[in-house]
Amino acid sequence: MNYFVVADPIKCIGCRTCMIACVVEHSEENIFHQKPEDINFNPKLEVVKNAQVSAPIQCRQCEDAPCAKACPQNAISRSNNAIVVDEKKCIGCKNCMLACPFGAINLNDTESGHTVDLENIPDDKLFCIEKMVANKCDLCSGSENGPACVRVCPTAAFKIIHEEDITSSIKNKRKATAAGINNI
Repeated sequence: MNYFVVADPIKCIGCRTCMIACVVEHSEENIFHQKPEDINFNPKLEVVKNAQVSAPIQCRQCEDAPCAKACPQNAISRSNNAIVVDEKKCIGCKNCMLACPFGAINLNDTESGHTVDLENIPDDKLFCIEKMVANKCDLCSGSENGPACVRVCPTAAFKIIHEEDITSSIKNKRKATAAGINNI
């Protein structure tokens, strides 16, 4: 079973520290020595806020992965108990975005930050120079320390959910139901 990360909206203060940590964790360059306008700010989660609540929306690493099933290029697959996107295979078709029941996938411009001198390209040779690819939580695969969002949250709103957590929750709900307790 895949593990996943959830955030408690009661604890979340909407500070977006998790989004910044995600960008830093997935950055190949040291972003602290770049100008802010040169940073490719594409976190793999999104904090949504309204007047009553704020909470990060991120991939639940579904066992049946509707996003992977919808991908015509097989660019989304399971790797180390996470559902990951192979950016080289992704064609930016958006099928995964439509298939995701949580709205946890968006598209990134992987070419941002690269400059191209369009004046030296003849009009009949112009082509799309940006490549849009699917972007979603990968549980910071490749990081020995686990998901960055969990590590940096100032209110400890994030929790990694493992199979045993789900099993325990189900058992507790069944016991409460059998005992006639309605407020679980």
